[in-house]
Amino acid sequence: MVNQTEKLLQRGSIVSSSLSPAIFAIFSRWGLTGAQQMTLLGISSEKSLYNWKNQPEKARLTKDLLDERTSYILGIYKSLQFLIPDLELADRWLFMPNDNPLFKGTAPMERLLAGQVVDLAVVRQFLDAQRGGS
Repeated sequence: MVNQTEKLLQRGSIVSSSLSPAIFAIFSRWGLTGAQQMTLLGISSEKSLYNWKNQPEKARLTKDLLDERTSYILGIYKSLQFLIPDLELADRWLFMPNDNPLFKGTAPMERLLAGQVVDLAVVRQFLDAQRGGS
């Protein structure tokens, strides 16, 4: 699921109807509320979130959403699966307090839910570094 979506992102041919199922499957695994999903995606309207979930072919998505936020979310998910082979534990890692100075004793999800694209980037870079930069 993630590898196919990342390939589409790299080619620049991603459309919302292709990306939607992958992103929302990840959000479901993580147990995110609608408000949390909106924050991670940078969407300010519940209607926009609903439309993207239920009518992805009609959703109008910004370059920020497609190129940055979704790429970071997919990368975070992929890195966690690589680093923590137990899928349930990999999903829970985001919600566990972390003593790394980057997270200051809070759960990484708190950093992600700060709402800025840079927060997604920082967590992804942290995980990529743990993977050895791959």
